[in-house]
Amino acid sequence: MSLEAINPSTGETLAVYDEMTPEEVEIIINQVNGAFSYWRRTGFAERADLLNRAAGVLREQADKYAKVMTDEMGKPISDARSEVEKCAWVCKYYAENGERFLQEETVETDATKSFVTFQPLGIVLAVMPWNYPFWQVFRFAAAGLMAGNTVLLKHAANVPGCALAIEEIFAKAEFPENVFRIALVGSDKVDRIIENPLIKAVTLTGSVQAGKAVAKKAGTMLKKTVLELGGSDPYLILEDAELEQAVETCVFSRLLNSGQSCIAAKRFVVVASQREQFENLFTQRMAEAKMGDPTSEDTEVGPQARLDLREDLHRQVRQSIKSGATLLLGGKIPKGTGSFYPPTVLTDVRKGMPAYDEELFGPVGAIVPVKDEEEAVQVANETSFGLGAAVFTKDVARGERIAAENLDAGCCFVNDFVRSDPRLPFGGIKDSGFGRELSHFGIREFVNIKTVVIK
Repeated sequence: MSLEAINPSTGETLAVYDEMTPEEVEIIINQVNGAFSYWRRTGFAERADLLNRAAGVLREQADKYAKVMTDEMGKPISDARSEVEKCAWVCKYYAENGERFLQEETVETDATKSFVTFQPLGIVLAVMPWNYPFWQVFRFAAAGLMAGNTVLLKHAANVPGCALAIEEIFAKAEFPENVFRIALVGSDKVDRIIENPLIKAVTLTGSVQAGKAVAKKAGTMLKKTVLELGGSDPYLILEDAELEQAVETCVFSRLLNSGQSCIAAKRFVVVASQREQFENLFTQRMAEAKMGDPTSEDTEVGPQARLDLREDLHRQVRQSIKSGATLLLGGKIPKGTGSFYPPTVLTDVRKGMPAYDEELFGPVGAIVPVKDEEEAVQVANETSFGLGAAVFTKDVARGERIAAENLDAGCCFVNDFVRSDPRLPFGGIKDSGFGRELSHFGIREFVNIKTVVIK
């Protein structure tokens, strides 16, 4: 078996990698476990120094690593550079704050002394996706490594070059050998890795189907999991929204990473009084977005990461139209090479259509007309997902109330687009997964929260 990296904008085969055998993976797991016995005893200062070095490597060679992402999964080069910088940020963040997040906590009891300490678990298996091939690794790895765990990365099969590049970054930062390793294998090998008793926990970012499969296997083995899965983020446009600002934000979020983001704006829930103007402005701005060569600095929309992904997206669009949605823009596969799909706008979207019920993982915006705020909230929550949501209104107190109390999602924003930030916990509910990454919540997911009592 082999793993093939294909440039999605040209269809060109970039490289072919031999898949590791089960025996080779087992050797790596043993080596990573051996490194854990040393790594867990290093101090926070040493781990922080190494994370700072990793941030330095990322920043010094940002163009190189951005190009790897653009070549393998078609990410527009400006987005790719931003992703590299964000990875450096999260390394610096945990270098500066990790020790404080994991400080022992004294608890007053009737004992002479009692406290809570946070100890690493061992090897954490990270099963990561292709859409943010650096960020989604680093946002877990920076916290996990700072906590004293070691990491085995099983990356998406279509971005093996990204996996190798990340392993290279930790080596260049002079992390001890085998603290961070990769397993170049397909998804069908994940169960066997989870079964290995040296793997202590699993984190996965990916589809609902993949999350359920990993959770089932990890649950059988009684191993902790954190899952960040899909999303169908609703953006509520209320009657007092500042429409031009809202449209600009909505379009930016919908087209970020060529629409291939779990937390991208996907369903635009628009009250009746704003519908016509929102549709006109939103469609106009989507039409203006430049689609093309992802290596070009002014490209906003690159190709979809694979041809099969584009086909599935097109199926969702066509089935929604067949079920009564109105096509305002796009919706046609362009001629030529590459897996491009144009910015597309659907309106009159309602329950029972793929554009309403499923995640649209590409540059397709689904407008859902509603009569008022009450119905907007109802529609926003009428989904199996619960990752992100946003509300647009001039009344900030109103927006805060809706975001904090009424929207069923892990990350809710007011007058802004949903995004992850190292300083804030990130994750979802319902079919969007469970557990949290980032902030102090994220670093405590994969530690033994140990009670110590001394009489």
